[in-house]
Amino acid sequence: MQTEPLAHRRQFLNRVLQGCVAGSLVPSFTSLLADEKKATSRGIPAVPGKLSVKLRKRTAKAPAKPINETAEWNASETAIIICDMWADHPCKLAAQRVDRMAPKMNRVISEARDHGVAIIHAPSGGIELYEDTPFRARIKRAALLKPPVPIQSWCYLNPEKEPPLPVDDSIKRSTESSIRGCDDPEANYKKNTDRHQHPAIKIIGYDVISANGQEIYNFLEQEQRKNIVIMGVHTNMCVLGRPFGIRQMRYLKKNVVLCRDLTDALYDPRDRPYVSHTRGTEMIIEHIEEHWCPSILGRDLTRVIPGSNNPDS
Repeated sequence: MQTEPLAHRRQFLNRVLQGCVAGSLVPSFTSLLADEKKATSRGIPAVPGKLSVKLRKRTAKAPAKPINETAEWNASETAIIICDMWADHPCKLAAQRVDRMAPKMNRVISEARDHGVAIIHAPSGGIELYEDTPFRARIKRAALLKPPVPIQSWCYLNPEKEPPLPVDDSIKRSTESSIRGCDDPEANYKKNTDRHQHPAIKIIGYDVISANGQEIYNFLEQEQRKNIVIMGVHTNMCVLGRPFGIRQMRYLKKNVVLCRDLTDALYDPRDRPYVSHTRGTEMIIEHIEEHWCPSILGRDLTRVIPGSNNPDS
């Protein structure tokens, strides 16, 4: 079986030969060498294959009418970031929804991984539990790079780009925790809940683990991943605000999207606008689609366009 360095070398030589035939070797040779060096710095094999993703977004003029578009992404230029899918949560109804979501999420990332998509696991607050694993070592090996804008420790609501969120998630119903938006009937929080990632979501292969915005940026640049899919919890908090979340990825000019069927909000129907938990989550997704980025469905990451994964495609 051909090894990855040999495959890159063969592609490089083919391109040099094409340049010779076309009579353009001299002016293009430097750029070919640069491209070859960049390609071989990758840790994950850059395989052919194109994803067809159906983007849903909204405009300020007609927010109630979603706009649907289709885009083609190279799987080798795409990464999934899994946000805070913990094994447990102080809010028990939130933990139950993660239990329900995790098996489906694992199926999606498993198939995406097989097509060449990079997988980044980000269980914030639990990273030290994985410190001695190859998944931490792999991301820490990525070269330190200066981002085009500062990477913030938390990206708060930006009044220059968005109005207040459509739901009130500011209410705390316990003096024992800072958790807001929990819809448990009684706020009976337990300290030291398990911050491992949910066991139904497997960490394997070329996957990496980090919740550090700089580490994740270094890895994305090394692996040449410009299409970023954010999935996980919670839509109105960490998915938007973490240093690897939607706001930060937009500031970094990444082509970021939200996976809308693999996310959940922390919203309590006892608070404004007094809708069901499901509708509250949908309203936050609509806010993101209007002010930050499009959304997609997980199934768009599970298959490639037929024939696009052939060697010569």
